Amino acid sequence: MTRAVNEAGLALTKASEGLRLKSYLCPAHKLTVGYGHTGPDVMDGMTIDEARADELLAADLAHAGDAVTKAVTVDLNDNQYAALCDFVFNLGAGAFQGSTLLKKLNAGDYAGASDEFPKWDKATVDGVKKALPGLTKRRAAERTLFLTAEA
Repeated sequence: MTRAVNEAGLALTKASEGLRLKSYLCPAHKLTVGYGHTGPDVMDGMTIDEARADELLAADLAHAGDAVTKAVTVDLNDNQYAALCDFVFNLGAGAFQGSTLLKKLNAGDYAGASDEFPKWDKATVDGVKKALPGLTKRRAAERTLFLTAEA
């Protein structure tokens, strides 16, 4: 069974994604609905309710959690795990698996890994790779959560 993302991580993902109950094209030109859910089940013009958006997010974060669990070889506290799940949810498992963030983390360099979050604030928009303010804010929030000790 997949480890659950804690409330702080869930709040981070919800705040970063926002809730849209009608499908739309995200900046990467993917049909999206709910809290950033994409996939073949998302159709143009579809609408969902908030309960369905929560279900989709839970499934998406569980999928991200599986990728985190498979890739990370060091211990993670709940905040570190949640921050990484948000990162993978947003960028994909492939980006995470090949990242310097993961290499540093698996080497036990937690501080060095945390310094990698801000480097992932760029996206290709209309063929040009550029920093996006929303991604800059999200990476900062992930880094902050990653560095937050558990209460």
